[in-house]
Amino acid sequence: MALVDLIMPKLGESIMEATVLKWHKQPGDTVKMDETVLEIATDKVDSEVPSTAAGVIEEICFNVNDVVPIGTVIAKIRTSAAAPVTTPAPQPVASTQPTTPKFQEAVVVADKAATPAATTGNRFYSPLVLNIAASEGVSMTELEQIPGTGNEGRVTKKDILQYVSERKAGGHKPASPNQQDTLVVPLAKIEQTTNTQQPATQSASSNQLTTYQGNVEIIEMDRMRKLIADHMVRSKQTSPHVTSFTEADVTNLVQWRDKVKKEFEKREGTKITFTPLFIEAIVRCIKKFPLINCSIDGNNIIIKKDINIGMATALPSGNLIVPVIKNADQLNLVGLTKQVNILADTARNGKLKADDTQGGTFTLTNVGTFGSLMGTPIINQPQVAIMAVGAIKKRPMVIETPAGDSIAIRHMMYLSMSYDHRIVDGSLGATFLTAVAKELENFKPDREY
Repeated sequence: MALVDLIMPKLGESIMEATVLKWHKQPGDTVKMDETVLEIATDKVDSEVPSTAAGVIEEICFNVNDVVPIGTVIAKIRTSAAAPVTTPAPQPVASTQPTTPKFQEAVVVADKAATPAATTGNRFYSPLVLNIAASEGVSMTELEQIPGTGNEGRVTKKDILQYVSERKAGGHKPASPNQQDTLVVPLAKIEQTTNTQQPATQSASSNQLTTYQGNVEIIEMDRMRKLIADHMVRSKQTSPHVTSFTEADVTNLVQWRDKVKKEFEKREGTKITFTPLFIEAIVRCIKKFPLINCSIDGNNIIIKKDINIGMATALPSGNLIVPVIKNADQLNLVGLTKQVNILADTARNGKLKADDTQGGTFTLTNVGTFGSLMGTPIINQPQVAIMAVGAIKKRPMVIETPAGDSIAIRHMMYLSMSYDHRIVDGSLGATFLTAVAKELENFKPDREY
């Protein structure tokens, strides 16, 4: 008999931990090689962790809702091997690529300070730890003094709760209010404190629940909706959003797709939608305007040489996820179509891997799928632009010809693009958007795929 360690797998370049959602196996259960042992969640996607050996579950090391660092042993499997086997924890790989800073919780700086308290400034804290610190009034200065038992000395949920418990018992004193201190405050709490009109039925104590008048139903957000809400609020607070609009005559594109879609599906084994055609036009224009394909790191502009297009995909639950087509500029139309369909199907079936949502440099969202004519999308951080395409509608349009103007029925579509005004000015944003519209309008009706 031998014990094999099941390790929390590496889930993406920027993902350092995951939350245990559900155990499919319990101690004593038999498990096969590659059989799902548990489900985990990151701030990007939910994933299943398969067994790395066949045997019997000897021990599970974490409970549901525990936050576990990457590379940590999460379970032990007893096998029939003759010698003990331990799977080594994956070592972090040094990256030579510039990194974009992670979103931080909103911060409020105390007014009474003379000089800032010294901090290490390079320690990573999970959103869960930051939220606990905020709700318990733990300052950033205190947080940085807490010994961490997690991977690379990070503060875990257990560490922060133990510190709070000891502080309440008198074992730790809060940082002096006479020093400048940065308090970690959830964005929702900031919004709450700025609202001066409190409901008449709300208790003065913050520990009591708000009550609501009238016939209402209260539904708690699921985990993914909370993440989406937090991501959207942070994006609006990070980037000054500007949205430009244009319209395109996509008659040639619509007629070409109608003509080839049956043959395309028969030949390639997959359906061709409008999405890969839109992505193809976007990629061509990004090559002309590379500043659209960038991110901001302080005062530095990080221009991305890879063109990775995220496509917003609606899930059956009503939530939204953005899988990414990597190196979209290296794919022809058939390759784009297959990638779009594979990622969309994988997303709807809940089978996306964490890496499938990583590394996007520009995002496309098709609001026309749900009948909308146009939209004002929110930037998918840390990108600097996102484009929305609306529903394609037939409309009478004035057509200019050498013989004179005429009115004809054309397939028209609105396009809109929201961009980060810190780096993308109105001139660049509008020019890029117009260029995409022209690409779609100049679609060759006799082209091969």
